[in-house]
Amino acid sequence: MTKLNREGLAKLRAEAKSAWQARATGTGAQIIIGMGTCGIAAGAAKAWAAFEDEIAKNKLTDVQVLQTGCMGLCYSEPTVEVRVPDMPPIIYGKVDAEVARRIVRKHIVGKLLINDHIYDRPAVDAFAEKAAGKK
Repeated sequence: MTKLNREGLAKLRAEAKSAWQARATGTGAQIIIGMGTCGIAAGAAKAWAAFEDEIAKNKLTDVQVLQTGCMGLCYSEPTVEVRVPDMPPIIYGKVDAEVARRIVRKHIVGKLLINDHIYDRPAVDAFAEKAAGKK
């Protein structure tokens, strides 16, 4: 590993700060990970790391990764709520590292739901209202 000099460190810091600010103020997708005790015990931290890695691999700069406490779905931990503009919010359960990567690739990028991990979603009529432009 090479040593960083002051200029290299300043450049690295500026790049990280810029990437963080783009995510923190973005209007794009939000990934909200349940990081209560039950979520952490079930592996939410590993899912978080996989989300961050896959977001970086896909060069997504307008995606926020946030944490919340227990979502009340302890039987399906780790749980993750995904909010994408022009789509209803979806709660995924049993999100391990591979499912986290699928969520980024298919839901965030591809705008497709991952049906085998959905634990909560709006009723079908909410989809119809959203498609018709109603809120």
